[in-house]
Amino acid sequence: MLSLSPDIIILILVVIMALSFDFINGFHDTANAIATSVSTRALSPRTAILIASVLNLIGALTYTGVAKTIGGSIADPFKLENGLVIVLAALTSAILWNLITWWFGIPSSSSHALIGGVAGAVVGAAGFDSINMAGFISIVQALIFSPIVAFVVGFVIIKLVSALVANMPYHRTNRGFRLLQVLSASWQSFSHGANDAQKTMGIITFALISGGFMTSETGEITIPIWVKISAAIAMALGTSFGGWRIIKTMGGKIMKIKPISGFSADLSSALIITIFTMLKLPVSTTHVITSSILGVGASQKFSAVKWGLAGRILVTWVITLPATGLLAAACYVVFDVFL
Repeated sequence: MLSLSPDIIILILVVIMALSFDFINGFHDTANAIATSVSTRALSPRTAILIASVLNLIGALTYTGVAKTIGGSIADPFKLENGLVIVLAALTSAILWNLITWWFGIPSSSSHALIGGVAGAVVGAAGFDSINMAGFISIVQALIFSPIVAFVVGFVIIKLVSALVANMPYHRTNRGFRLLQVLSASWQSFSHGANDAQKTMGIITFALISGGFMTSETGEITIPIWVKISAAIAMALGTSFGGWRIIKTMGGKIMKIKPISGFSADLSSALIITIFTMLKLPVSTTHVITSSILGVGASQKFSAVKWGLAGRILVTWVITLPATGLLAAACYVVFDVFL
């Protein structure tokens, strides 16, 4: 009878948990790519989810820079002990947080949840000195600044686009922007997969290295091909199921979305996510698209944005990193006793 070592069993559990997180991430963040196009009826829900699923898959297989950042910039996986339990605690924390916020229909950040979970679990296991502060701060800066940039870009793009079509008939522009939304939603789906799925690739690679299953003479992190493919498929499958509670929030509760504003928001967020992906920095697709919608809404009519709901979302953004960090540290303490 085949006998597996405890480390192999924990690694298998970590991979299952990581791919589950990726699936939930796709399920949770489907709204980022398709909410505005569904809200304006540019796409039917079924068609929008199909497009998002396929392009999430393609995007996830295109880059690895963000995966390497997640795998090596928060902490050095080559130097950590008990790394498998650290990753297991981080993933448990992130998944629990994703499910809680999904249940209440709040578009919180899967990225913040995962990064907060990794940092909290590392601190719980080895103390604050084990955190690579320079790398961690660069990641947090990207998470903070990307939605601010998205708000500004959304504000500017809707102004420019509105000026370009100011003298065109309203119904004609509506029809045209519904068609353009197919392209902008597609780009956004691709960029979402290119950034978000890499985070799971990075965390699995982190587990493989810290658990002693991967080595590197140069200290460079390489993402195994099976990790890339499995993470991409898990993300695409999760996207195919959709997160309808959050789609409802993103698609209409923040502001009333028209085709021109939906296109502008999608274009803004896809552009920002793509730029940060090329810089090998993780961002929250939820934060970026929500901020783009807020920027577009604020440029048209300040009162058109439901700032009360926006404030509620902002509070969730602020508390996600510390909440998941504390939860992950607690999970590590429990797992370390029993595993």
